[in-house]
Parts: sequence; structure tokens; C-alpha cells
Amino acid sequence: MENIIIYGGSFDPIHNGHLRMAQAASLTFNADVVFVPAKSPRWKKPTASIKDRLAMLRTAIKHEGSSSFSISLFEANSKAEVNYTVDTVAYFFKKYPKCKLYLLIGADSVNSFPKWKDAEKIAEMATPLYCPRPGVLLDDAVLAKYKMVRLPFDYSGEVSSTDVRSLRSIDIPLSIREYIEAHELYYFKDLKAFLPPDRLHHSIRVANLAYYIAQKNRVEGYARAYIAGLLHDIGKSLPIEEQRKLVAENYPEWKDLPDWALHQFAGAQKAKEVFQIADEAILDAIAYHATGKTHMSPLAKILYSADKIEPGRKYDSKPLINV
Repeated sequence: MENIIIYGGSFDPIHNGHLRMAQAASLTFNADVVFVPAKSPRWKKPTASIKDRLAMLRTAIKHEGSSSFSISLFEANSKAEVNYTVDTVAYFFKKYPKCKLYLLIGADSVNSFPKWKDAEKIAEMATPLYCPRPGVLLDDAVLAKYKMVRLPFDYSGEVSSTDVRSLRSIDIPLSIREYIEAHELYYFKDLKAFLPPDRLHHSIRVANLAYYIAQKNRVEGYARAYIAGLLHDIGKSLPIEEQRKLVAENYPEWKDLPDWALHQFAGAQKAKEVFQIADEAILDAIAYHATGKTHMSPLAKILYSADKIEPGRKYDSKPLINV
């Protein structure tokens, strides 16, 4: 009997955790995985359009997926105001009567499963399959009642779509990162509030170069270099009076620096306040990316260098980049 795993969700956007779970489930159960992006999910309102989410899903599967992965447009093409899982599972149950169906869900959905429309009917047609997640305590009664099966896989990662949308994580395929940049999705709304177009494009180049340098030199946590690069100049367009006020309140030892040096500290503070960046290494790198300081961390050195030699500068920086 052929096994089919139904993997529904908003995929807003798809990230590496989704792909790791799907790959593990496919290998464990010798099954094909069908991604079913929801146009109108019941519990949330997606940030990106179904067009963009589908495009990212197709791109991720093409570049990072498996031959066992496919996409169903059943919910994307639906005219229903809300996409209910029971309708999707019923569609596959009728379409593949001789197949064993599984429904892959995240650990955070296990406890709320009884609230899903016709939850018992869903479990009768497809075996709920869940992936454990650190810090998520599961209700044993729910697991037993719906005969849920645990996916023996613990490496999906701490990433979530929420973290990606807010720039607290970029644990996503490179192709998805490039799509988000090209279409200015998610965190770009906040970035554009601080950065005019030319400065935004500079920041994208710095972010990608910083990521490249960190990866090339095997610096641990090189994804942080990208985040630091995107945010490094968000203080630059603030009025100089506001910059100096932020420095006086949060970096008082540097309050008397010349105007040109203030934006780095103001940017670090805005990264903390607006983007909720709590990683001190990222904040420190932003705070000293223009002036530098003694005893800089590897991340701070990378950002300092990337800002000076990014390929959009008015000189040929290729020899320096390729060192």
C-alpha cells in the first residue's frame, strides 16, 4: 500500500524546519509528501499573498526539496472563505482510496487538534503525525484519543515562520531569502520605514556579503551576519537630534562623538526596540560598524569589512572580497 503524507499550512513563508520535517517523514514512512498551502487558514491571516507563498513553496521544493515532494492546489484554488483540514483530507481520502494517509502537523498543533472542525473524522481518514519540539508539552489524552503517531525526528530546529517574518531567524533556503528580498516581503516593511531605496539596496548588499564572508570563514552562526548587515544603517536616516538623544540615553560614554558616528549606536537601539533583536553580538556589531573598536568580535569585524567593501561602492572591491 502506498503511503501519502498530507502537509498543510500557511507556509508564510516556508522555512528549513518545514523541509526537514517533510524529508524526515518521507524517509521514515517511505511516503510521498504533498504540501497543501492554505489560501484562507482558519486560525491565522497570512501576511503574504497566496501567489507569493505558492511561488516560494515551488522555489524551495525545486532547489531544496525531494523527488517525493509535490504541491496540491486544492486549498489554494478553493473558493471557500475558510480552508478546513477535514475537507482537504476528505478530498485525498476519496482521490486515493487504496493509499494510507498521514497528516503531518507541528507539535504546537497537537493540543489544539480537538478544536479543529470534525477532528475525529480527520483522524479516521488520516493518521495524525506530529514532530516533537523542544519546550512544547503535549497532552497525552489528545495523543491517545486521536491515535497520533510521533515522528522520530528532533532536528527540525527552533525556526518558525513568525521568526522569519520578523527577521529574528533566517533559517530558510537561500532561494527564499532572495525571493523575500526581490519582492520586499515581511521585514522589509519595517526596513523601508528607516531606509530610503538607495540605502536599502546598500544594506541588502552588505547583508549578503557579510553572510558570504562569515560562511566562507566558517564563523559560527553566520546567519547573524546577514541580520546585522540588513539592520546596520537603520539609524542613519533619523534626525541627528534623535540620534544624539538615543546615544545619550543608551550609550552615554559616546554622546560627544561627531555626528557621522552616531547612527551606528542609534541603529543598534532601534534594532532592539523595533526588530526585537536580543542577540548582543548582533547589536554590538551594529553599534561599532562605522568606527570599529578594540577587541571586536568576529561578527563585528565581518560587518565592519562588508560595509566598507560591498560591491556597490564606487571602487572595485572585488580583490578585497576575494581575499
